[in-house]
Amino acid sequence: MARAPRWPLPATLLLLSPLLLLPRSEALAVMSVDLGSESLKIALVKPGVPMEVVLNKESRRKTPVAVALKENERLFGDSAAGMAAKSPKLTFRYFQDLLGKNMENPQVARYQSQFPEHELVKDARRGTVMFKLPDKTQYSPEEILGMILNYSRSLAEDFAEQTVKDIVITVPAYFNQAERRAVLHAAQMADLKVLQLISDNTAVALNYGVFRRKDINATAQNIMFYDMGAGSTVCTVVTYQTVKTKDSGTQPQLQIRGVGFDRTLGGLEMEMRLRDHLAKLFNEQHPSKDVRRNLRAMAKLLKEANRLKTILSANADHMAQVEGLLDDIDFKAKVSRQEFEELCSDLFQRVAGPVQQALSSAEIGLNEIDQVILVGGATRVPKVQEFLLKAVGKEELSKNINADEAAAMGAVYQAAALSKAFKVKPFLVRDATVFPIQVEFTREVEEEDKSRSLKHNRRILFQRMAPYPQRKVITFNRYTDDFEFHVNYADVGFLSENDLQAFGSLNLTRVKLRGVGESFRKHPDYESKGIKAHFNMDESGVLSLDRVESVFETVIEDKPEEESTLTKLGNTISSLFGGSSTVPEAVENVTETVQEEEDSQAELGKEDFGATGEEDEMQPPPSPSPAQEKAAGGASAAEDRQEEQGEKSGSPEAAEKPEFGKKEDPAKSTEGNAGAKAAEEEKPKPSPKKQKLVEEITVELDVNDVPGLLPVELQESIKKLQDLTARDLEKQERERSANSLEAFIFETQDKLEQEEFRFVSTEQEREEISKKLSEASSWMEEEGYTATTKALKERLSELKKLCRSLFFRVEERRKWPDRLAALQSLLNHSSIFLKGARMIPEVEQIFTEVELSTLEKAINETTLWKNETLAEQNKLSPTEKPTLLSKDIELKIEALDREIQYLINKAKFAKPKPKKKENTTKTDAGKNATIPPESEKIVPPKEEKQEEADKPEDASPVKEPPTEERAPLGEQSGPDTDAKSKEDTRTNDEL
Repeated sequence: MARAPRWPLPATLLLLSPLLLLPRSEALAVMSVDLGSESLKIALVKPGVPMEVVLNKESRRKTPVAVALKENERLFGDSAAGMAAKSPKLTFRYFQDLLGKNMENPQVARYQSQFPEHELVKDARRGTVMFKLPDKTQYSPEEILGMILNYSRSLAEDFAEQTVKDIVITVPAYFNQAERRAVLHAAQMADLKVLQLISDNTAVALNYGVFRRKDINATAQNIMFYDMGAGSTVCTVVTYQTVKTKDSGTQPQLQIRGVGFDRTLGGLEMEMRLRDHLAKLFNEQHPSKDVRRNLRAMAKLLKEANRLKTILSANADHMAQVEGLLDDIDFKAKVSRQEFEELCSDLFQRVAGPVQQALSSAEIGLNEIDQVILVGGATRVPKVQEFLLKAVGKEELSKNINADEAAAMGAVYQAAALSKAFKVKPFLVRDATVFPIQVEFTREVEEEDKSRSLKHNRRILFQRMAPYPQRKVITFNRYTDDFEFHVNYADVGFLSENDLQAFGSLNLTRVKLRGVGESFRKHPDYESKGIKAHFNMDESGVLSLDRVESVFETVIEDKPEEESTLTKLGNTISSLFGGSSTVPEAVENVTETVQEEEDSQAELGKEDFGATGEEDEMQPPPSPSPAQEKAAGGASAAEDRQEEQGEKSGSPEAAEKPEFGKKEDPAKSTEGNAGAKAAEEEKPKPSPKKQKLVEEITVELDVNDVPGLLPVELQESIKKLQDLTARDLEKQERERSANSLEAFIFETQDKLEQEEFRFVSTEQEREEISKKLSEASSWMEEEGYTATTKALKERLSELKKLCRSLFFRVEERRKWPDRLAALQSLLNHSSIFLKGARMIPEVEQIFTEVELSTLEKAINETTLWKNETLAEQNKLSPTEKPTLLSKDIELKIEALDREIQYLINKAKFAKPKPKKKENTTKTDAGKNATIPPESEKIVPPKEEKQEEADKPEDASPVKEPPTEERAPLGEQSGPDTDAKSKEDTRTNDEL
């Protein structure tokens, strides 16, 4: 297999090393989508294209998150955003706040007030939000998002020229479990494989660190990223430093230390206030009108407010204007930056809130922050920067990253790292859990008066700002029958009242365990090691319960193996020569407690997995202190602690070893042997082995926050989106067919008037074609716009068939001059080549007579064919089918060129015949033959022998030079040796 050329690689490509030798059929490209409230950015990595932003169909780098659902088509991006003013009821934007929300959530009411044109209804089973269209069709926010993701994939596939399945999607850090599951459901509907849901600022921080890898060292650097987008604001504190890993050595790492956010603080709220201000100005100009009642007019004002906000960020004032705003009335009003800032004054007061939250959760001060970096489009508002600068107490704010594209570029780097098709330089990412999660369960306890009461227990599963991905295992020790526990959010007191209402339910899942009692009845002779629940928070920050197991343990006694005859003989001989060891064998793992690997990770590996607060039903690490027991619920130590199986037996004292090289006294040796026998008798017996038995427990989950989609519902949504996609593709195919038919009609009508087409066609033929074209044009005007794709293609095929002969004649006459000139040029060069080959002397001839004759025959036959075919063609009328065809000319050129190339290649690699060497000059008989010296250099021995072989037989042999005696080692160099070497050389030359 030929090796691919090694091209120079750009600097960014050095970060990615794609496996270019994988089959092309495999989908190697991976993509990322930075899913913002107002717009999205798509990035792609494929072999040869490292981390590139994908352009949309309008050649822009960001695409509005908008979908317009018309009767027979869907519009996306800029086309859909343009439809917002014409059909606001059918255009959906800023719907991400509805993901994973119940109908009663305050976020839903807020969305309804901002976009009153949409009719929101409640899902009967899930209680979530549904968009109801005028045609009674309903779509969930997940389905709308699935359409957006599917459209993003189509843009990436057009750019990559291959199928793209793997994706990393950015989500706000404050997304809870229900919101993250909703995004994953949307990706499933779009048939995408989500490698990870990554937080916005985590992706930004990764992009920042990847391109500043050299600046990261063992000293921790704390950087704050302040991201104010269209819908919300998130502030994140990130720590960069290098850490040592087992597999890759020292690598850079980013760790999310603190997160603060404001769900409703963003550019959209500013635009809404500016829109209402413009509506007020219009109503003042026209008191008889009320623009607020017209949905289209309000949509136009919102679009103008977006433009006005951007311009006022760089200008003191600007003129807002909308043509035909209401009843064909044009609107024009001047708005200053001061007026805009007064409208949003309370919003600017909230700029510092996320900063304080982030510092509080990170437990660090402002003096420890090295720099503050701005992210997001709304941070370009001057007043936002002014208030932020006061809040962070810095001299300036850093703007050294691309505020729009940093998240998409960081996410696509993570996608390449997670994909199997690429190998990237490691950069460790430790994201953090914003909302703590705990496990709650209730059990009966016996009080001092021997009465029984219920005790409610809470165990923190994932603390606030705990890193993920990670696994946790909780062990319940006190249950012997079926029971249930709850997984809920822990203390979220750091949330404001509004955020707490928008957060939704604090109860996540109720877990019912079935089969616990049966497992105990099946294994009465085994000792229970508890009921173990295995939890996993994956890379996307989604919590799941992997499995629940009932673990038992029993002791197996090992029978000592009987010593073989050879072993007994060896021991006897060893004892005869005093070879018994004076040091007893070490006893290892005598009382080893059997724990599962994941248990060790959850309970012992605190740095990587975070030990849970074990008490009662949880497997404890060391025994808790009385103070801890009292704080944990007042249970006694004897009740809460679980005793380990077996007791450690004391190891016998080892006898003293004799010093190396020192002889022992025979008497002492005898005493030593007796001591060794006594030690062997006192040697403890090995601890019996323990066998573990795991019984899987049936789990029933009741989701308490937002019910997930049932498999049937998911399949229905997937089919609904696939039908819409198929309809769009059919519509696009029909439009292409209609455009092709119209283009063919107009182009052919124009061609019939051109001179070259009139020259090769008859009047009757042109009239027939013109008539058919007119009929097709009339059909297109009357029925074509409602005709099917099949009918359009058939009509086009009929017209092409009618005009095929005419187009063929014209095309052939266009090709003749170039093809005939090329053939004639090849004939001339071939004749010259043949003539030159014939003139080569016979002694130096490299071509055989057969080869030259074959070339001569090819030249003659090609010339004869050309002359005869041209003569035939000249006799035909231009309207008749030509006999001189361009494809025949090309075949003749190829055949003759093949003969010429064969001879040329033979001449290139032919070696000239060696000339015969002249005999050396003979001297008189009996005298030595002399060789004319060519140079004064020493002739090697091999060349001398060759010269002797070339001499005639009667020449006397050349005398051998005197043999030089080899000097001893170390005396072969020096002045004397060099002089002797020169003397020997002269003697050799004289001979």
